[in-house]
Amino acid sequence: MDRRKGYFDSPWPGEDGGPQRLQIPRGIRGLDIQPGEKLVSTSRRLMSGNMVVLREPGEVYLMTIAMMRNRLLRLPAHSRIEKIDPVSLEPIARSPKLKAGGMWPGGFAVHRNGDLYVTYGSYCHRLDPNCELVSSFRLPKAEPYNSLVILDNGYLVMKQLSDTRNAVLTILDPDTMRPVCESIETLEPSISRLSAKGNTVYVTGTRSIFRYHWNDESGKAELDENWIFDYNQGSQQSYGWDPVISGNDAWFMDNGKHSYKVSMINAGVTPTPLNVIRVSLGDAGSNTMAAVSGIDGGSVTNPPLYCHQRKILVAYDSANSVICGFKYDESSGALSKIWQKTAFGCGGHMIYYQDTAEVVTNDYKRFGDSTVVLDIESGEEKGRASLNSISQGVIFSSPGWARDFYYLTFNSISRVEVR
Repeated sequence: MDRRKGYFDSPWPGEDGGPQRLQIPRGIRGLDIQPGEKLVSTSRRLMSGNMVVLREPGEVYLMTIAMMRNRLLRLPAHSRIEKIDPVSLEPIARSPKLKAGGMWPGGFAVHRNGDLYVTYGSYCHRLDPNCELVSSFRLPKAEPYNSLVILDNGYLVMKQLSDTRNAVLTILDPDTMRPVCESIETLEPSISRLSAKGNTVYVTGTRSIFRYHWNDESGKAELDENWIFDYNQGSQQSYGWDPVISGNDAWFMDNGKHSYKVSMINAGVTPTPLNVIRVSLGDAGSNTMAAVSGIDGGSVTNPPLYCHQRKILVAYDSANSVICGFKYDESSGALSKIWQKTAFGCGGHMIYYQDTAEVVTNDYKRFGDSTVVLDIESGEEKGRASLNSISQGVIFSSPGWARDFYYLTFNSISRVEVR
């Protein structure tokens, strides 16, 4: 089964490449950086960038958000979607300002029907490929929602950002833009974004990970009471972030609470090292926890990356500027560190080119971000480009249509190509 069945058939139709958050482009070759070649970037300044996705060949869409308007002026936020030139990055078409409300970086995706669906603030909007608004739905909670996933059946699933009250799932029909069932109160509060595989939604709560299966007969999503894992286990660790559903396991990292303003460096607020966590999809009782850097005050705001093909996990500690590669032994469940880089400011969502074993990530130094390409097997650096950004990238980049990719921070978008 196509892992992005509810999504448009493109290399990158939604955040992290699809609902499983594999961060793997589909149907395009890797960068394949050779000796003597380098990365070169072209940038455009933004007020608040958030996400890039791809539709038809050559079509690139950018989401921006009115973050400062809400944070500094306490005014309702809004979002916009632009169809941009794939080389110059200039707008070709632009949506109207889309109603939002409270601010948290939301998201958008290209549905298999060809339209774009945007969830930001307390609204979900449907746009046509020319960025014209088709319809909108005001979501039931007057709180910011953190994006959406699309199930194989085409339904849109989203929840509000919640750290005190239990999160609530809303499931919309993409055609009518109305709920297909009553809202579903989940087991816990949840900060993390949702993930999905098939018609199953995965939720990382503030202390447990759990899932809901869509049931055609009952016409709603139902809790899998046999698959719940308490990853906190009464410890000091703070909440986990977005789960990656790869191979036979879910992968995520804890200690997600932080004080990010410009960068994640030294932004940890929990006094313990952070862990990367594996939970078997077949049996939540089969799990692994491993310290990433082992340094106190560890923190992240994003998912790890797992290559099922090579059994290699890439995890990082943004607060302590460490990135590591682990080899996973499926028979024992053990994780063994195979490489590590220190003083390496990784913070954003990654891109992984499976055919060339190249990982696109970032390395933030004081008031300057760079995008870096690493070999997943060795951690060897294959390319680097300094970017015109004072903030560390912690949001969503995208592959391009050639030997290029789009790297995003809150204040800039860059097209980075191999020359």
